[in-house]
Amino acid sequence: MKKITKIQAAVLTALFPLLMANAASQLTVKAVNKLQIARTSQTIELSAPQLAPLGENDLEKIHVKDSSGKELLCQAVDTDFDAYHKPDEVIFQSDFAPGETKIFAVTAGAKQAFKPGDYKVYGRFVRERFDDYAWENDLIAHRTYGKALETWQGEPLTSSAIDIWSKLNPALIINEWYMMGDAYYHHMNSNGGDDYSAGATRGDGGNGLWADNKLWTSKNFVNSRTLADGPIRVLFELDYEPFDVNGVKVAETMRITLDAGSQLDHYQVTFKPENNPALTPAIGLKKVKGEQKEFDPTNDSFVIWEPMEKNLGMQGVAVIVDPKIFLKQAEDKSNNLLLLKTPPDNSIAYWAGFAWDRAGHITTADAWKKYIAEFAQGVQSPIEISIADE
Repeated sequence: MKKITKIQAAVLTALFPLLMANAASQLTVKAVNKLQIARTSQTIELSAPQLAPLGENDLEKIHVKDSSGKELLCQAVDTDFDAYHKPDEVIFQSDFAPGETKIFAVTAGAKQAFKPGDYKVYGRFVRERFDDYAWENDLIAHRTYGKALETWQGEPLTSSAIDIWSKLNPALIINEWYMMGDAYYHHMNSNGGDDYSAGATRGDGGNGLWADNKLWTSKNFVNSRTLADGPIRVLFELDYEPFDVNGVKVAETMRITLDAGSQLDHYQVTFKPENNPALTPAIGLKKVKGEQKEFDPTNDSFVIWEPMEKNLGMQGVAVIVDPKIFLKQAEDKSNNLLLLKTPPDNSIAYWAGFAWDRAGHITTADAWKKYIAEFAQGVQSPIEISIADE
């Protein structure tokens, strides 16, 4: 979906009285799964211009019902972090059978009021733990490291790796684990544990730039912005100070999106070089002894099935990139890498994530490969929507 621009927002504001006078009572959304595969937890996005016929300027008052009349959980999202933090799209989720078409009714009503049990995602800046940023959904959890960790005398770490927190059940665990502290979550508990050592590697989908036949990476992030925080989607941005790339200084901003029901995060990264050199982005997965790895050229995904540390089962990790910008595979001492072509705007997007067999959702290497292959198909063929007013 395209973002609503500030100009569009201003136009909508000016036209609001006219829209109210001619507002539709309901919008009918037709959603089509054009793939012959079942697709669960598919997120449907409706932009402010698409919702404008309802005549409601506050997207937190938008409601969605399925064809049986059941109201669905939906979330208003601010995608552009404007001065007013005003939402500019509404999202909701549905499962689709192979080739299925669904109809949804969208109306305006009372402001949405969520209960704690509605939330399937969460994320926040964690100042009390040396400036971590941690995020999760009902299936997976991550953290990455802030500036304060670089100078912590106990165990300093300079790294922009994406760490893994392994979950056993859908409960949101970030606050509990930080409250209990390292000694608690570094050992397996009833909700899972932190038994993945990302360290200075790329971890699960961290990025860098490839130059002079080596990987150059940023240090820890220095600023964060939370744009959306549930109940369906967590969305935030991280800023990284300029880092050296073979003699060129490059800053970076990373936008990360995680939706409920997904094993994969969506990463959108913009590199900001001090001049205009050719950049070769690299996406990495940490090397693990005993890993089974496979690159699938049909969808440009890199899939690994690997042993967990401390004999805690098996884990799948993966990256999916856009076939249009894939360049080649590479590696260094610590990471398996996918190199990408330099886009004109120095921005890239990709998907990365993981699954733990003991969580019970994906328990074999073949099941993980199948999940990634079908996810990649879904990226190339999103649910197709059309909207009519009444």
